Amino acid sequence: MNEYSILIGGKAGDGISQAGQIIGSIFSSLGYHVYQYVDYPSLIRGGHNFCIIRAAKEPIFTHRTKVNVIIAFDQQTVDTHLDKLANHGIILFDKDKVKTEGVGISITQIINELQGIPIMGNTAMIAVLFRYLGVPWEHVESVLSRKIPKKIEKNLQIAQAAWKTVTPGLNFSPISGETKPFLSGNEWIAIGLLAGGIDAYIAYPMTPSSGVLHFLASVAEETGITVYHPESEIAVILMALGFSYTGKKSAVGTSGGGFCLMTEGLSLAGQAELPIVIIVSQRTGPSTGLPTYTAQSDLMFIRHAGQGEFPRWIAAPANPDEALRLGAEAVQVSSQFQIPAFILTDKTFSEGIYTGSSSLPRTEPITKPGPTFPYNRYADHPDGISPVLSPPYPGESIKVNSYTHDVRGITTEDPQVTRFMVEKRKRKQQVLCEYVDRPENIFIDGDKNATTGIICWGSVRGPVTEAIQTMSVRIISPLILEPFPKKSFLKAMEGVEKIILIEESAMGQLDKILREHGIVPDHLILRYDGRPSAVEELEEQIRRYI
Repeated sequence: MNEYSILIGGKAGDGISQAGQIIGSIFSSLGYHVYQYVDYPSLIRGGHNFCIIRAAKEPIFTHRTKVNVIIAFDQQTVDTHLDKLANHGIILFDKDKVKTEGVGISITQIINELQGIPIMGNTAMIAVLFRYLGVPWEHVESVLSRKIPKKIEKNLQIAQAAWKTVTPGLNFSPISGETKPFLSGNEWIAIGLLAGGIDAYIAYPMTPSSGVLHFLASVAEETGITVYHPESEIAVILMALGFSYTGKKSAVGTSGGGFCLMTEGLSLAGQAELPIVIIVSQRTGPSTGLPTYTAQSDLMFIRHAGQGEFPRWIAAPANPDEALRLGAEAVQVSSQFQIPAFILTDKTFSEGIYTGSSSLPRTEPITKPGPTFPYNRYADHPDGISPVLSPPYPGESIKVNSYTHDVRGITTEDPQVTRFMVEKRKRKQQVLCEYVDRPENIFIDGDKNATTGIICWGSVRGPVTEAIQTMSVRIISPLILEPFPKKSFLKAMEGVEKIILIEESAMGQLDKILREHGIVPDHLILRYDGRPSAVEELEEQIRRYI
């Protein structure tokens, strides 16, 4: 087989996602590219959880409509997902809890005989899966030993007992290739922040961005960064701006509802010209919406949030390599231009788990003209970017101000000074526009000579790239959404006569930006049920318009 798709399901609290990650890690260690989709309700315990792990010889970024194996820890998994089982697929199930056809294992009996605990059933079923696939025990044992943090000897004992109850059903296809890092989108973004030189990360946990907080907290001691969890999203952004004032590179993370509370702080950053990185991971709205499901419906909100006018930078990664690069670049851009820099992602990418590159992006040190004395925080400069001095500094008073202010940071209502400071920010905006309008900020794939162009952004690009493999179409996908890289985008669009826009929103978020620049899509493929599209689903939809 060229690829494998496994669906594993059970109740919330049963460790379904963790079991999926271990399965993905075993495939990754065998040289496969792996993607894991995680689906769960907004419940701590109970409800139905499932994940789909897909392993292939080529890079992949989404799931398929059919799976080769269903691993069922409860009857609901079979009842809900049986229609997803491919021809000649198999169900591996706990026969103490599930009634169906396939390969049944008495997980409860094995655990009881070996005096284990119920959660160890996950380890047993993982062993059963790879025994069925024909993977050698020694390899499975090696990964389990690294990935299971507690009671590893008992887990291995139970896994090997379950292993012996099954005979191989498939001839596994090994491939050559080194083990690839297998991390969530949130973790890839977090590593990008670290590569960019982040000093402090402040966040209040909010699905689906919480993984960034958890990961950075786990590495805070070894990296030397400050990670803090205040009492609210308002406190989050104000604390982060405090770090920025003292010269520390700071970032925050949230979702749409949390960002609503941050907007006044965002305007403070715009007026005070304080750098900050803001990760916003989109989920289905409005309001609480679907807290654990996906959307791309916050782009216009992020683009226009805050009162008044000030520059901002918005990037949307579609894969691990871009998450690394754009995470690092966000830190550099926010610091260099003294603006808010956004990483706009979504539940699909944030909590999806991907294999990716182990090489970190290279970031060049920022060289800026030094301050003159006596120091003026908002001193004029041709590019609108004032030299920064961080407190404490002997003999200097370093003022920042949320009011309209002069070059010293002193509050004013003078119309000429007001106009001068607005024009200073406009010059900064122009320099930022020139900075982002580069070919590397436009992803192009497919048939470069095709006259049909598909425009997409963020996590949607992965499934689109796979869906168009046999079609004569061109993918044009901007990595930077604000300021929009218009010249580079139009260059990438040369020769395109028909435009199809694909995104996960109801009203077309990127569509509105495109129309501002005279680019009018002929067809919109919009999804807004909170779920990402499988390869086959998108392929069918695209073929209707080409």
